Amino acid sequence: MKLFYLLLTIPLRIMKPWLGLLCLTFCSLIYGQEPALEDSAYLEDQFYFGLTYNALLEKPDAIKQQNLSYGIQTGFIKDIPLNSSRTFALGLGVGYATNSYYSNLLVSNENTGIRYEDSLAEIEGVKRNKLETHTVEFPIEFRWRNSTPTEFKFWRFYPGIKLGYVFSGRSKLVTQDEKVSFSNDDLRSFQYGAMLNFGYNTFNLHLYYSLNPLFNDDVTLSDGNTLTMKPLRLGIIFYIL
Repeated sequence: MKLFYLLLTIPLRIMKPWLGLLCLTFCSLIYGQEPALEDSAYLEDQFYFGLTYNALLEKPDAIKQQNLSYGIQTGFIKDIPLNSSRTFALGLGVGYATNSYYSNLLVSNENTGIRYEDSLAEIEGVKRNKLETHTVEFPIEFRWRNSTPTEFKFWRFYPGIKLGYVFSGRSKLVTQDEKVSFSNDDLRSFQYGAMLNFGYNTFNLHLYYSLNPLFNDDVTLSDGNTLTMKPLRLGIIFYIL
């Protein structure tokens, strides 16, 4: 329950005001929905909004996550029914996501290139230290649900894959004395992974596991260890008709 509470309050506590307003707007739309009129050509779940906790797997032993790494995603999915009762469907979508990863990984932009160290503890007065990505995403869902034209509450089981293009990646360090932020081209531009969305009615669980690393293949720590970290995201997703 503690993790669920943190996920729901992320946009209001740590994200920009317009993202918090977006979260409230989506939630109000969800609760304001009415069951669809009986229609043999009905569609389901065409818009989505989600919040996640972001974990980094396959980290070097020296790298530790800190604070609450979070993500937010939203977009549109075209629902393509595959049978006459429309309980099976294909979902093809496009959306936007921003993800942040807080850790003790110290990233500095030097004349010789970007340097990665596990020496954040040596810096005094650290407030925040994170990697941040902004991504255009293309989810592909293979959908099963036990919905009907007149029933709004139903079970969903939506496995699939998600492709993403990172159009902006940044490293940020905020201390008591300064704020350092720069574009990080070492973050992998093309990302893809397996995902699963399942649940009942309004609240559904979202799971995403990246199949390729967060960084490009040649990125290493100062001690020579390769940064092969892969994101794992766990959270909740809301679907809107």
